[in-house]
Amino acid sequence: MHFYGFQINFFKHNYVIQEIMMKNILTSKAALSTGTALLLTAMMGSAHAAPTGYDQLTFQAEVKEEIQNDEVTASLYKKAQATDAKALATTLNTSINNALKIAKRYPTVTVSTGQQRTYPRYDKNNKIIGWTGQANIDLKSTDFTATSQLIADLQETLVMENLSFGVSDIKKNALEQKLMTEASRAFQQQAKNMTRAWDARGYRVVNVNLNTGSNYPRPMYNAMSMKAESADASVPSQNFESGNSTISVTANGTIELTK
Repeated sequence: MHFYGFQINFFKHNYVIQEIMMKNILTSKAALSTGTALLLTAMMGSAHAAPTGYDQLTFQAEVKEEIQNDEVTASLYKKAQATDAKALATTLNTSINNALKIAKRYPTVTVSTGQQRTYPRYDKNNKIIGWTGQANIDLKSTDFTATSQLIADLQETLVMENLSFGVSDIKKNALEQKLMTEASRAFQQQAKNMTRAWDARGYRVVNVNLNTGSNYPRPMYNAMSMKAESADASVPSQNFESGNSTISVTANGTIELTK
């Protein structure tokens, strides 16, 4: 009798456990179904908001404007030889220091020391017999008259390496801001034209990139094309013709047509 009673109690206890497990399983299934439904709803909403990838057109619109160069850059150098490196350095440093003193008379010209190079000279037995060196000075300014006169003064002891013209950062940035607006409008107009051409109700922008570019003229002079005169003869200043540069902005991107 006790064994039978134990069996009955055991079966009752086991039945309660099974009932609890079934309730948990049903609850989990309900939660899973609800979560799946919410996920599908979110995915459908996301798919509706994001571009579909269909009926997309990629194109670009470019605007450009020619503008007169207002900045001149130049580089001059002193080249020398000596039997030892110390004597060479003394010659180069003295020449550049004197050039910087002359440049201070022209405050509208930005002056900076440029590249400096020193290398040994060898004889046929590969023995060092001397040193050769070169030191540069760089100029930049929007004052053409002052720069031309400074170059003439420096050419009494230095050699012209290059001279070029371009658009100053202030002038270039102002023009690029203007062209960015025009390029954006040109892109929108092109998008409207595309919409009509494809019989669409409208469009939405997927992405747009704005890129700037410049086309500068080649330098007027290259290395060694102008030589320094003797120290006792003054060099006349030169009249500058700066020429023009072309500044451009391109708007390229993708739109999606809505039908």
